[in-house]
Amino acid sequence: MAKSDAATPRERYRAQVRTEIKQHAWEQIATAGASALSLNAIAKRMGVSGPALYRYYAGRDELITELIRDAYRSLADAVRAAAGTGADLAGLAHVLRDWALADPQRYFLIYGTPVPGYHAPEEITGISQEIMADLLTACAALEPDAPATPFAAHLAGHRDWAGDHPAPPGALHRALAFWTRLHGVLSLELAGHFTGMAFDPGRLFQAELDDLVAREG
Repeated sequence: MAKSDAATPRERYRAQVRTEIKQHAWEQIATAGASALSLNAIAKRMGVSGPALYRYYAGRDELITELIRDAYRSLADAVRAAAGTGADLAGLAHVLRDWALADPQRYFLIYGTPVPGYHAPEEITGISQEIMADLLTACAALEPDAPATPFAAHLAGHRDWAGDHPAPPGALHRALAFWTRLHGVLSLELAGHFTGMAFDPGRLFQAELDDLVAREG
């Protein structure tokens, strides 16, 4: 008789508890930051002992890894879905902004200040590279084959970060410019640094994007 793929009641309960722990973790991150994440504090909120939670997560770092994995997976899936429907570089940029605005704490966990003492496992890097691969494909569609700037020429020999993507050096340069400039605008916006400056951050984001799409080389 074939083995059933359905989860057992115990497995379902375990999954539910892990989900509840993550929900409390996000609440804690929103109020005190990821560096203050504490399994004991979460256990107190849930009305159980600290050691009880260690049956679900071995420690703080495992919980942070799970949160980061969920965040990266969510963004990677959103970007991949948009790319799969033919979204260009501008379309992917707006997917990124919409995703960030929907949950700023999730955004800051993966693109904000690193958590002291925490080192993400290699699998997390693999998910982030999925996002970069879709970005590189969109940039390559805009870019000539020959490098057009000294930095693009430099990237021709320093492209390990791009994995095995065949994007030409000019596309690598555009992708890095996209990543740094748009994340810069997003990070300042979400942190509230534009508050009181009397302009629309969405328009600044669009202006930066227009410049990135229009730039030559």
